[in-house]
Amino acid sequence: MKSKWFNLKNKAISLRKKGLSIRYVEKKLGINRSTLSGWFKNVQLTQAQKDQLLFNWKNGLIAAQKKGGQWHFEQGQKRRTAIREEVESFVFNIRIDKIIGELMFATFYLAEGNKTEGAFGIANSNSKILRSVISLFRFLYPLDESKFRCSLHLRKDQDEKVLKKYWSEILQIPEEKFTKTQFDERAVKKTYDHYKGVCVVYYHDMALQRRILYLGDKLLEMINNLGG
Repeated sequence: MKSKWFNLKNKAISLRKKGLSIRYVEKKLGINRSTLSGWFKNVQLTQAQKDQLLFNWKNGLIAAQKKGGQWHFEQGQKRRTAIREEVESFVFNIRIDKIIGELMFATFYLAEGNKTEGAFGIANSNSKILRSVISLFRFLYPLDESKFRCSLHLRKDQDEKVLKKYWSEILQIPEEKFTKTQFDERAVKKTYDHYKGVCVVYYHDMALQRRILYLGDKLLEMINNLGG
């Protein structure tokens, strides 16, 4: 038994002198830390051994940080997946009919639409949002497509021709329905490729705009009365 402990002690001290931490030696040899602390009490390390111990400690810290970061990333992925599945289950049985659709459209218009009576317009820089709004608009009402007009608001370094074609295809509104483009001459930094400017969609129908604005007002009243 004494021989076994003697050999373990020598191995432990040898590892320690290689610049390995007490924690590493503890896990490697299966010896508790209090015993190792006693064995290492009189071990004198050279400067090179101390430097190696510090180097190993820093590397271990970096590895632990990476492992912790990976764990947090994986947990975040799990939470995102759970939320996505919950939402998909929630919306599975929802069907957008004319009533729900008009309430949704009025909400969009409250947020992004022109509130001046007689100047129906809705704008956004996000093509996915604007396309959805216009698709909903077409679903809800018997529209006259000739009444659509569009206007682009771009930064001065953006290509009007390219972006007019882009928005025309997204919204299914012919390019000839696009009026004069407005350029922001103040822009000095290069524009990111993903930014496609702001597109404003106009539709000339005062009665329809009044209905949507009135519906929006009633929605606000209903929401404000939720508290009793």
